[in-house]
Amino acid sequence: MSDQTTTQAEDRARSKRVGALAALWPFMKPYSRLMAAALTALVLTAVVSLMLPLAVRRVVDGFEARDTALLNSYFAGALGIAGLLALGTGVRYYLVTRFGERVVADIRKAVFARMIGMSPAFYERLMTGEVLSRITTDTTLILSVIGSSVSIALRNILLLVGGLVMLTLTSATLTGFVLLIVPAVIVPIVLLGRRLRKLSRANQDWIAASSGNASEALLSAQTVQAYTHEAASRAEFARVTETSFDVARQRIFTRALMTVIVIFLAFSGIVGVLWSGANAVAAGTMTAGELVQFVIYAVIVAGAVGALSEIWGELQRAAGATERLVELLNASDAVTDPPDPLPLPRPVRGEIVFADVSFRYPARPEHKALRGVSFTVQPGETVALVGPSGAGKSTIIQLLLRFYDPATGRILIDGIDLRRMARDDFRQAIALVPQDPVIFATSARENIRFGRPDATDAEVEAAARAAAAHLFLSALPEGYDTQLGERGVLLSGGQKQRVAIARAILRDAPILLLDEATSALDAESERAVQQAVDRLSAERTTLVVAHRLATVKKADRILVFDDGQIVAEGGHDALVAEGGLYARLARLQFTDGIAAE
Repeated sequence: MSDQTTTQAEDRARSKRVGALAALWPFMKPYSRLMAAALTALVLTAVVSLMLPLAVRRVVDGFEARDTALLNSYFAGALGIAGLLALGTGVRYYLVTRFGERVVADIRKAVFARMIGMSPAFYERLMTGEVLSRITTDTTLILSVIGSSVSIALRNILLLVGGLVMLTLTSATLTGFVLLIVPAVIVPIVLLGRRLRKLSRANQDWIAASSGNASEALLSAQTVQAYTHEAASRAEFARVTETSFDVARQRIFTRALMTVIVIFLAFSGIVGVLWSGANAVAAGTMTAGELVQFVIYAVIVAGAVGALSEIWGELQRAAGATERLVELLNASDAVTDPPDPLPLPRPVRGEIVFADVSFRYPARPEHKALRGVSFTVQPGETVALVGPSGAGKSTIIQLLLRFYDPATGRILIDGIDLRRMARDDFRQAIALVPQDPVIFATSARENIRFGRPDATDAEVEAAARAAAAHLFLSALPEGYDTQLGERGVLLSGGQKQRVAIARAILRDAPILLLDEATSALDAESERAVQQAVDRLSAERTTLVVAHRLATVKKADRILVFDDGQIVAEGGHDALVAEGGLYARLARLQFTDGIAAE
């Protein structure tokens, strides 16, 4: 993990308090009735617990009275109280746990809903593995608190307060001795609790870094293995994980030390109180039943204090987890929808205008990806974008989808600036075939249907036929219903690309974006797909990032990019005749088949 991550962990350690748990209230409020029922059960079980020592006192004093009938009634009463305690505890557990699971499920949904809409610029600053860690590990911590620790804390607070009241009523003198113990117990809780809070947050940060490291390596396992980088990847993951363990070990030791000190002080006090009470019984100023009752209440109070000391650490860990999740929920995004978006007029004509657009990627602010680019694509026109690697071609597609906003200039669809429309509105008018097709871990049918969930099976298969994908999909073990595995491991590169093209064909959008859509196809498949693309683009506005001669030559216009600028424009023959950059690329790429990107 980098020094930057460590610094962020230290910043969070300084800023977080248990009060951060208040941020969970908006998620808890909709279930106020369930929460009230759980609290009612909690209070009742605490009251019943405080009644038990009274029953025990009656039983002990009943032995001395030697009244069998009275003794039997006391035992029956004690048994009834125990039954109530068991029933109330079961009800409390069910209600509290259900409440916690419900709230955490809502938190997970809210965080995922927020994260899935964040622009690519956001993920340049935060690894997806860390986001996943927060959604899983941090919400698990919150679940343990809402579904367990909070109720245990409230119950122990009630037992502590009620126990102190009953101690006072039983023997004010002995209660004074008990109260002397309280400051001695609270001091280590406060002092060690501060260190525990910092260690807990640092531990969560390192766990997130470990998850991010593992996610990145596993998602790129083939590349890691191809470059025999396994040992280095193992070493880096081991380093991050061991650092996480070291911080966790410090946290565990601190918490264990706090528990030892608190429990020792608490029970040392009980021993002292018991000694004093035994002398009082011997002197005749207290009955044996009263002493037993007092001791039980003292044990209840001490147990409550000990439990609260442990729960305090849990609450601090959960506070850190809550702030990490709230950071995601409140994360700012460089790309946002306007408060009052304009609708894209339907039917969409598909006119695209770039007006003096300049842009720098947030991760590379020193490099201008585009420099004052201006061009217009007429409705139904097919325009090819060519140029060397890094010239800005794919950036055009990224900006047109509004994954980023330009630093200067405007991008318009049918005369409306993208920044004045809702992203999901104008994106519905666009179909994309990326250079690296994304295949989801679901069936082939659902992969094609991804862009149009309401499409029928017949429409899905028609799109597959048009993309020259029907034959190999039909040959899969379960045909179109075959699960393609994570990232489409069952398919070759060319097959993945054809599935992605079928997805775009099925979407049937008025604007088509092809980013090297045929780069991974063999000659025969390319011919079939090219025919499908030709039919698809015939009545659509199409932007093509391509190097293949067939694609480029059939374009209505070719824009030649170099160093973020348009350096030439025209048809294939005219650009070759000019003898500039395009002619050189044509000789390299088209004649020799060497791709520039």
